[in-house]
Amino acid sequence: MQSETAINTTEAEVPKGTRGSQSLADRLFLTLRREIVEGHMAAGSKISEPELARRFDASRGSLREALMRLESLGLLERRVNVGARVVDLTERGLLELYDVREALEGMACRLAAQNRTEEDVVELRQMLARHEQQEELQAGTAYYQPEGDFDFHFRIVQASNNDLLIDTLCNRLYYRVRMYRYQLGMASPRAHRAFREHSHIIDAIEAGDGELAEILMRRHIRASRSNIENKLAKQN
Repeated sequence: MQSETAINTTEAEVPKGTRGSQSLADRLFLTLRREIVEGHMAAGSKISEPELARRFDASRGSLREALMRLESLGLLERRVNVGARVVDLTERGLLELYDVREALEGMACRLAAQNRTEEDVVELRQMLARHEQQEELQAGTAYYQPEGDFDFHFRIVQASNNDLLIDTLCNRLYYRVRMYRYQLGMASPRAHRAFREHSHIIDAIEAGDGELAEILMRRHIRASRSNIENKLAKQN
């Protein structure tokens, strides 16, 4: 009999409306996704299906379903004669993500301004108010954004009301971005400035100015890219 109690997931990781009804494959997927993003399963490390099946007391079928879902998110990759591995973290991979994000999140911002509702704007303002209470942000040392609906960028994409953009940015790319954030560190000299930039983006969305919203988001992501490039240069 498989033991689901060996797999720990937090409520925040479980999609709304499915809590209490997840399959073993769902729970494996959520647990392994978190371990990869947070670096508990090292970047580039080989995946041993027998070892994971023993660790979680899980069937090979449930485990393989979870691994296929992780591969679809770009967190795992399969190589001929090697098998599945956790994706490597590379400077080139990170900068390519920033290039894609600048273009697609800029578009999402423009669409969010065009499709905005009063509820969207209120929720974005409330989210920023919660962010502002963070001790690290107040100290200007870091700007941590929780996962999913409490992440500014995730919520903007959701407000675009474009299913293809939402799937690309909130599913296919989102956890690779979080993996880099987690493992490269979230401390940033831009903490206060990034928060102000978020506020200005919401102003443009509320005003329905899609052109300005897109420009501001592109500048915001470009500045973040420049910051991370400087950080990597110092590390090298």
